[in-house]
Amino acid sequence: MKLMFRLAGLPVVLLMLTASVAVPAQALELRVADSFPAGHYLVRLMLKPWMDEVTRKTNGAVTFRYYPNQQLGKATDMLRLTQSGVVDIGYIGPSYVSDKMPLSEVAQLPEAFDTSCQGGLAYWKSARQGVLATQEYAPNKIRLLMEVVLPPYPVFTTKQKIETMKDMQGLKLRTTGGAQDLTLRALGAVPVRMAAPDAYESLTRGTMDGLLFAMESVVAYGMDSLIKYTTDGVSFGSFIVAYSINQSAWDRLPDDVKKAMDEASEAIVPKVCAEVDKELIDTRAHMQKSGVTFVSIPDDTRAQMKEKLRGVGQEWATTLDARGKPASAALKEFNDLLAEAAAKK
Repeated sequence: MKLMFRLAGLPVVLLMLTASVAVPAQALELRVADSFPAGHYLVRLMLKPWMDEVTRKTNGAVTFRYYPNQQLGKATDMLRLTQSGVVDIGYIGPSYVSDKMPLSEVAQLPEAFDTSCQGGLAYWKSARQGVLATQEYAPNKIRLLMEVVLPPYPVFTTKQKIETMKDMQGLKLRTTGGAQDLTLRALGAVPVRMAAPDAYESLTRGTMDGLLFAMESVVAYGMDSLIKYTTDGVSFGSFIVAYSINQSAWDRLPDDVKKAMDEASEAIVPKVCAEVDKELIDTRAHMQKSGVTFVSIPDDTRAQMKEKLRGVGQEWATTLDARGKPASAALKEFNDLLAEAAAKK
C-alpha cells in the first residue's frame, strides 16, 4: 500500500510501512479528494472548517492538499482510491459503492427522519462505534472522519407536476442506487443510477424526467435553471456525504494528530447538520425566486405514498439479510438511535 503523505514540503511515498513505524508529526501534508465542484456548500460548511481546525490544533504541523471536482477520480472511484492510498482522505458516498457498503443505506431509506441532524447523528454513532463501524467500515479498511446525512429528498422534475400517484408512473428519475431504487420502484417510477456530476447533462438532453436530489445540491450543480417543479410533504430518502481515511494510514498517524482529528470530527458533525438544516430555508426561497414551483402533495396522495414507502425499509433489510448482510440489525440500531434522540428532546 502507498501512503501519500508529504513531509517537510517534499513528496515522499512510503512503501510497506510496518505498524511500528510512526509518521512524523511535523510538516505532514495529506491529500484530500472529492467530486464536488469548487465552492460546494458542503466543502464550505464541513470539509474546509475541519481541515482548518486540524491544522490549528496541530500548530500548523498538519496541512492538506485538496483536490475537488473529480481531479483525482470520479465519485464512484473514491473508495478504491482511498483504500489504495492514492488519496489519504476521500469523499466516499456509500450509495456510489453500494456493493461494498450496502448497510450504510439504512440512513437513506424514505420516511425515516425529518432533518439532517436526526439522520446524521444516528448514522455517526452507528458508523463510529456501532453496527456500521464493525460491519461496513472495518471490512473496507477505512475509518469515518466526518459525515452529514442530507435533509430528506424531494422529487424534482423538469415538466411533470406530481400531485397524484399516477403522476409518478414511468418517470425516469436520477438516483444513486440501492435504497433509492427501491423507493422509486415502490411508487411506479423508473430509477436511473447516476453520480451527481453527470446529472446536469442528462437533464439538458432530456434523457431523464427529473431527480431525487438534495435541494442545496440542485443549486450547487446549477440544475435549478432546469427544474420546474418539486414535491413538498413526502420524504423520498436521503444521501450520505462521508469523508474517510484509509485505516492503515490512520494507524500510522501520531497520537496527537489522531486526537486533533477526532476532536475536530466530534465538533463538526453536529454543527454541519444544523447549518445544513438552516440553509435549507434560504435555498428554498432561492429556488422559488428562480421559478421552481413547490407542489404540496395532497393529503390523499401523501397517505398513499407513505403506505407504499412504509414497506421499503423492510424489503431492503430482508433482501440484504438473505445475502448474509446484517441489515435488520443495522435498521434496528438506526431506528433505536433515532428514537433515543427524540426521547431526549
